[in-house]
Amino acid sequence: MRRLTSKDLKELNLLKNYRIIRKWACKTSDLNDADLELLIYLDAIDHFTKQDFKQGTYSYSWDNRRWNRLLKQGWITVWRERNRTTQKYHIYKVSYKCKQLISRMYRIMLGEEDMPLRKLESNNKYSFKVTAKAISFVNRDKTRTNAI
Repeated sequence: MRRLTSKDLKELNLLKNYRIIRKWACKTSDLNDADLELLIYLDAIDHFTKQDFKQGTYSYSWDNRRWNRLLKQGWITVWRERNRTTQKYHIYKVSYKCKQLISRMYRIMLGEEDMPLRKLESNNKYSFKVTAKAISFVNRDKTRTNAI
């Protein structure tokens, strides 16, 4: 198996439109930037504890309600319950809808899929209009490749 290098990643242009893709994902999913990036981090871990979550939040702005909000909105689910004898703590994983959102972001970064504008076009706020314009530029960008 071939190992990826920094040159390979640069040639893929993965991070070229990351900011717009992240803004689109946040606006369409009612998440903020820190929540989305934390969910991407937790998805990479696969199964995690609340302590892993706390360690992941050190690089983001302080939000005391983040854990409860993500759990209540269904972005994080319990994978294994604790039973107070052999399992001393719950083990969590990101939910199916979170995995779908992150996978969709990756497909958009690779150019396999375009970002839809439906939800953004119907909103009348200036920030949504500017984001929609940027998304249309990304969708027309032909340098997004899906080949390694």
